[in-house]
Amino acid sequence: MAATLTDETLIQQALTGRQSAFAMLVKRYEKYVFTLALRFVRSREDAHEVAQDCFLRMFRYMADFRGDCKFTTWLYKIVYSTSLNHLRKKNPDILSLDDEQHPVRIKDEAAPDASRGLEINDRNAALQRAISMLSADDSGIITLFYLYEQSLDEICQIMDLSMSNAKTKLCRARQRLKTILDTQFVTEFKEF
Repeated sequence: MAATLTDETLIQQALTGRQSAFAMLVKRYEKYVFTLALRFVRSREDAHEVAQDCFLRMFRYMADFRGDCKFTTWLYKIVYSTSLNHLRKKNPDILSLDDEQHPVRIKDEAAPDASRGLEINDRNAALQRAISMLSADDSGIITLFYLYEQSLDEICQIMDLSMSNAKTKLCRARQRLKTILDTQFVTEFKEF
């Protein structure tokens, strides 16, 4: 029964005080929220804390969800901002959105042989390191666009940017990433 109820229906029921509806939303998205939080904060303990904070914020601001975007986009924005706030409080000087537990994957359409597989793994690790060298904003927008395949409209909502600002930030982040790859990872990306 819970699987057949839409997010919007559960939100409306939760707003009328039905606790079981909110519990269904939490159950439906607990893995999603935890996985995203872990991707940002890089620690399972911190990710659990961030996830709890996200669900508290979701409950507190649920009435603000207007339905003009997907619920997952709205929830992603909560996870993104809560994770960044957590990282800023924990360590204001270091803010990396990528780690070796969740590496960037480069898609290779052909079935790679063993040596090709090692080469792809090396490139993935190098790309992971290059992204971690970017600023938090650059790393965030690259991660949202390429890894989580968020549209520019969704990125605008998540990061509170105008469309032109999001396009500019993405373009500049790509350029900075390319500069890092060209200067510090030349051997790994010589064929790219």
